[in-house]
Amino acid sequence: MKRRSRVSVFCVRLLIALLLACAFCTAYAADDEAGKHANQEAEAKQKLDQVRGEIKKISDTLKATQAQRDDATKAVREQELKIAAAVKELRELDAKILAQGGELGKLESQRSALNEKLKAQRDALAALLRSAYALGQNEELKLLLAQDDIDKLARVLAYHHYFERARVEKIEGLLKDLQQLADVQTAIEKQTEALKISRAARADDATKLQQDRSEREKLLTELDATLKDEQSRLNALGKDEKGVLDLLEKLRDIFADIPKQLAGAEPFAELKGKLVWPVRGKIGAAFGANDDSGRGSHGIVIAATTGAEVHAVSHGRIAYADWLRGFGLLLIVDHGDGYLSLYGYNESLLKDVGDWVNANEVIATAGNSGGRKTPGVYFELRYQGKPMDPRGWLSAASR
Repeated sequence: MKRRSRVSVFCVRLLIALLLACAFCTAYAADDEAGKHANQEAEAKQKLDQVRGEIKKISDTLKATQAQRDDATKAVREQELKIAAAVKELRELDAKILAQGGELGKLESQRSALNEKLKAQRDALAALLRSAYALGQNEELKLLLAQDDIDKLARVLAYHHYFERARVEKIEGLLKDLQQLADVQTAIEKQTEALKISRAARADDATKLQQDRSEREKLLTELDATLKDEQSRLNALGKDEKGVLDLLEKLRDIFADIPKQLAGAEPFAELKGKLVWPVRGKIGAAFGANDDSGRGSHGIVIAATTGAEVHAVSHGRIAYADWLRGFGLLLIVDHGDGYLSLYGYNESLLKDVGDWVNANEVIATAGNSGGRKTPGVYFELRYQGKPMDPRGWLSAASR
């Protein structure tokens, strides 16, 4: 009986010991699991902090790069506006020189006519002098022979003196006019020479500005190379697109005075297939074609030489004439009834906002503004703010 009691006590003690051991192991395992979890959380937090730091670093770098790009874009814009002003001044100087040359031609014709008149007057004067000389050599003899008609002889001599004075006065007047003509011609020649000098100086300035613009475009190219994230490029292009859409929205009601159907002109809607080309050349980029960034074009790019004349496709009014990111020097013509035509990448703008233009009138010169590498003209048509394919509107005959 005692033995059975001892066994029972032993079993109870053993059971208690096992329970205590299990409890200890469970507590140890729980503590170990909690420690591992805490370490994992710490490691995750550290990695997250590292990732966030890298993201911030990249973001700051991207912002700085974009800020540099914006500064460079602004500098290019300023340079291109200066070039446009210089080119416009050169064209004005060319027109002045041409006008002065025409005036010189007229003056030279007048001088030739006056020289002919002067020669005739000199011949007449020489004949008069010969007559007077002959009369003077035989004066006594003639007076003796004309004693019976002294009054007639006196009248003849008086007439000779009168004609002589008249011719001398006329010749003096012609000489005076010729001198005045020579003075005017000299002044015009000096002015023309001054204009040529100014034109040469302006050409030098334009060349320097072109070099500056090339340097700025080189900087833009280098900075663009750092923007390897295609999404950043697309976002920038999206800003360009939004910029022009916002601009068109603002321009929609600015020139509401343009009649829907201009007097003596066909409605723009009926000019499909009849519009003159803005510039002669091959289409380098078609409507809807994707560019290097993957963005579809809303217009066409026509290849052209730098300085080629850009023409308005139809009658209208200048609604915008300035530099716009993505389009360079841009002209927008409002044709009324919701129709707009856009002309981008220009070297210079020859019209101002509010100017009326006729079909085929020169409004700009072609170039590569906006950071382009090759010259050309970006042409776009819009109706109620939506782009249309220009190829169906342009005349095949005027290409």
